[in-house]
Amino acid sequence: MPFTLADVFWQQPNFWIGLIFVTFPLNFLVYGLNDLNDVYADAVNDRKGNYLFGAKASLSYLKKVPIRIGLYCLPFIVYFISVGGIEMALVLLFMVITNLVYNLKPIRLKERPPFEVFIQIGYVLVAIFSVLLNGLDMIPWQTLVYLSLFAFQAHIAGEIMDIEPDRKAGKKTTATLIGRKNTKYLMVFLLVTEVFLLSYWFQDYVLAGFLGCFIIWLLIDVFVVYKGKPYSLKEMNYFGILMNIVGLGSMLWILYAGKLLSLLS
Repeated sequence: MPFTLADVFWQQPNFWIGLIFVTFPLNFLVYGLNDLNDVYADAVNDRKGNYLFGAKASLSYLKKVPIRIGLYCLPFIVYFISVGGIEMALVLLFMVITNLVYNLKPIRLKERPPFEVFIQIGYVLVAIFSVLLNGLDMIPWQTLVYLSLFAFQAHIAGEIMDIEPDRKAGKKTTATLIGRKNTKYLMVFLLVTEVFLLSYWFQDYVLAGFLGCFIIWLLIDVFVVYKGKPYSLKEMNYFGILMNIVGLGSMLWILYAGKLLSLLS
């Protein structure tokens, strides 16, 4: 997010070290803790147990995860703090705390709606981490607002697909409380807000157009095609693949255009 093509970031060692960290050790922290504390919900979730939507493992197997997280993350953390100082230490600490309060009792925000949605703001820390690691100018606060809304929307999409298994496992989420249709309305509200911000603050009409197409599909979904019905497993797989393709495309566009790094309004 903080780079443009003019930064020739691929020539910087810290970029690659940071990318490796975010790709595996940090992902292992986030989703390892998530799986460890979602064993029973994942066990009844047919969507899980694959490379597209995540693991389905036994509690005895997952008990080794916290130690392995520490072993994989600690060398990177020591290096990053040596590069970024106290500011980097605070960002990394906040990353860890965010995941702990999301997953672990007694707080366990993942089952305290709507806080399980708001805590997704933790994903935005990756952009701040990149700024500090690579010595870049801080991105505008408006960009952080947009990224936060995008993280909320992405999390809610997963909750919609998991309503039935979450209810079966006794797991509370925003989607299980307000229902499928109301959760889709919430997604539409977030998407409309994102489109407005992209157009008004950044004049990024390409990215806004992509999200606008998603809004149209979601309205067709909720009023015509699915309404209150759940998706089939095959449909969820198709949606998952499509979301990954669109996500990669949006990443390349953001890098190419660089519109989210400066305000044009």
